[in-house]
Amino acid sequence: MEKPDFIKDVLPLKDKLYRLALRITENEEDAQDIVQETMIKAWKLTEENRQIQSMEAWCMTVARNMSLDKTEKMKTTHSEKTENYDPADEETPHTRLENRESGNILSALMRKLPEKQKTAMQLRDIEGMSYKEIAEIMQIGESDVKVSIFRARQKIKEEYLKLIDYGL
Repeated sequence: MEKPDFIKDVLPLKDKLYRLALRITENEEDAQDIVQETMIKAWKLTEENRQIQSMEAWCMTVARNMSLDKTEKMKTTHSEKTENYDPADEETPHTRLENRESGNILSALMRKLPEKQKTAMQLRDIEGMSYKEIAEIMQIGESDVKVSIFRARQKIKEEYLKLIDYGL
């Protein structure tokens, strides 16, 4: 494997890293900080000419771990998380409101999942990564990734159908 090139291999990952960090931390500023710290670490690696098999997997792993650390720190200090919902941002057409509400429900259901299932589902369904890449990032087997994603989807489907059938 050739040495990683920061501009070619790392910079294009910033949006993926941000989405992953935001999903875990649920805080835009924390997610931005995590992406920045991940980029700095990746820059240092490329400057040292260190070879890594998959720069994307390495960066995603670093961002995931930093996000989980930040979340744990927040839990131990009992700080309140800020919610990014602003009713003034609501759009008026009925269909857009329904779509947004469905998205909010799905996001809330996803937040209730165990961390392993949330991360696997995020990386597969939102980031479009392969099972092999997810297994490498999460440091688990591919079959474990598949089981986690299956269970996460099943749980969300069950809970969503309950809400739709019976209301909140």
